Amino acid sequence: MNQITPSRWTDLDTAHEALRDVVRAVPAHDLDRPTPCADWTVAQVIQHAAGDQLAYASSITGEPGPDFDPFAPSGKLDGAPMDLVDTCVSACAAAWATIGRDTAEVAVPVPPGSLTPETGAGAAALDAAVHAWDIAVATGQASPLTPALARTLLDVAAQIVEPLRPYGAYAAAIEHTGGDDVAALLRYLGRDPGWTA
Repeated sequence: MNQITPSRWTDLDTAHEALRDVVRAVPAHDLDRPTPCADWTVAQVIQHAAGDQLAYASSITGEPGPDFDPFAPSGKLDGAPMDLVDTCVSACAAAWATIGRDTAEVAVPVPPGSLTPETGAGAAALDAAVHAWDIAVATGQASPLTPALARTLLDVAAQIVEPLRPYGAYAAAIEHTGGDDVAALLRYLGRDPGWTA
């Protein structure tokens, strides 16, 4: 496994750690289980999440992004899931470690194509953390989302999600019916906080 260099963006590092911890705990026999991402298995969500992190890295570095479409993951993993996740998360963290907080804008793989550093790092963190939750609940693990992280990510989501919904990146929001900040974030992203496989 790769030793990940911290990105120096706290929420992104926390989200990367959550994704790695959850994927590390997925047994091989759970890779075909359903997830909160409609029609996607655990293996497909792992591919998608890893590919997205590599796309964030590529936007910054100009180096190659994923060699597959993260929005049409095959579910066929070439090697261990952690190998894929470690490689992509490491690349993303290393790329973000080069971005100073005083940078005006950073290239990102989502509309509008560039964001402030704080929002861009938050967007990458949102992607990693929410897919860590998808994988965790699909495989019977504890939620990696804390109320504090969810509160921060909800602020980011409010800035970036609406332009992405028409492309299918996020489902329609679910009416908020109480619960903590984790539930509020999940519902805003079109996920049922009580989802079970």
